[in-house]
Amino acid sequence: MKGLAKRIIPCLDVKNGETVKGTNFINLRSAGDPVELGKAYSKAGADELVFLDITASYEGRKTFTDMVTRVAAEINIPFTVGGGINELKDVARLLNAGADKVSINSSALRNPTLINEISSHYGSQVCVCAIDARLDEDGWHCYVKGGRERTDRGLFEWAKEVADRGAGEILFTSMNHDGVKQGFANEALAKLSEEVSIPVIASGGAGTKEHFRDAFTIGKADAALAASVFHFGEIKISDLKHYLHNEGINVRI
Repeated sequence: MKGLAKRIIPCLDVKNGETVKGTNFINLRSAGDPVELGKAYSKAGADELVFLDITASYEGRKTFTDMVTRVAAEINIPFTVGGGINELKDVARLLNAGADKVSINSSALRNPTLINEISSHYGSQVCVCAIDARLDEDGWHCYVKGGRERTDRGLFEWAKEVADRGAGEILFTSMNHDGVKQGFANEALAKLSEEVSIPVIASGGAGTKEHFRDAFTIGKADAALAASVFHFGEIKISDLKHYLHNEGINVRI
């Protein structure tokens, strides 16, 4: 068991003040109060927490900032926040509200220099670049606007550029696997971790404890993120960590 501990990260997708979860980015259903969920995950042994305002790009942001402050007050683990971050002052606002890192996605594809700006201003550890990609007939492509719109960027070349521009981590969500609970996109993950030198967080596809194991062993991911299996109590974080530990994977227990 060598190297850094693998991280388990619950993700809260927030819309209009409540946590929601969908399948393949649609059919959202409610999963509860973000503040209560964040607090419960912090106590349950999650290594970090990710909090995404999935409609921030369209709606007002004040409510969201207030909620970030409320969650940050209840947890004692690293806290990544994303949604509607288009310029440095958005980053400042969220860090002041209690976030440790910010996650950017559509805005980075629109304006890649934002990655350089965040990392040079706040340090690369603050900048998490989220990539939503789908395996189409012609390969893996990046999507924006919550998976609504395909871009001309390929997953792997964009991931390399993100790393070169100074992002501290990549949060890769496979849209094909999102919410389907059939396992993570391990082949793409393994290729990503070979091609970039920064940590890769796997997202999209968690359904069983074995899926997390495979993301770490086959997919070579540094962290695995999930939502519904945690929100709806299908997998408990402490059970998952003990299982992974018994499988020879280095996790913090």
